[in-house]
Amino acid sequence: MGEAPSGTGDEITGVDFHFDVMCPYAFQTSRWIREVREATGLDVRWRFFSLEEINRAEGKKHPWERDWSYGWSMMRIGAHLGRIDPVLLDRWYLAAGTALHVEGRKPHRKEVAEALLAELDLDPGLVDEALADPTTGEEVWADHRRVADRGVFGVPTLIFDDDQALFGPVLIDPPTGERAVRLWQHVTDWLQFPRLFEIKRAKTDEDVAAIAATFRPYLDARDWETVERPAR
Repeated sequence: MGEAPSGTGDEITGVDFHFDVMCPYAFQTSRWIREVREATGLDVRWRFFSLEEINRAEGKKHPWERDWSYGWSMMRIGAHLGRIDPVLLDRWYLAAGTALHVEGRKPHRKEVAEALLAELDLDPGLVDEALADPTTGEEVWADHRRVADRGVFGVPTLIFDDDQALFGPVLIDPPTGERAVRLWQHVTDWLQFPRLFEIKRAKTDEDVAAIAATFRPYLDARDWETVERPAR
């Protein structure tokens, strides 16, 4: 069966970017996609994905069954803000991601989430509003199911206008300027080969040390254990 080429980076005008605030790799990739947006005018649509749910152990509560779940509750705040104005969702993800992954703060704690909204000149009461509205959870769940049902196992995941999904790129030092656009061109070139499933770089000890150094604020701030899931 032949492959049907899709668009290239110059032809693609928008992308759905699925993220969980808790994921350090998704945050680094989000910094790159913001650079691409700045350089090209790309329409970046922020979508949700729950690492708590995809990695949930059998017998454990679903994140929506808890009064407060780290990533799930943060994304419900994001969903609420996005309904008020998509720009607020964009600003909030950058602020929450920076707080956790750069500054080593804990936006996954309710009181810090409220403080973060105040720093954005927003009403901290929006946290309670988001959690009081069950449809914010339904929105997070719908975004999650959209990609999880097709085999997506983590973030960052990009969904393009032709409905192709790519996991990645996985970065710790996102390129800027022209190099960011070059990477975008390489990523979108993959869309012309829909049965190209994986290219992976082996990690040296030096690479692992660099990852640990980049993620140190996140590692110090997180209040959860991670689950490593290999690509399927």
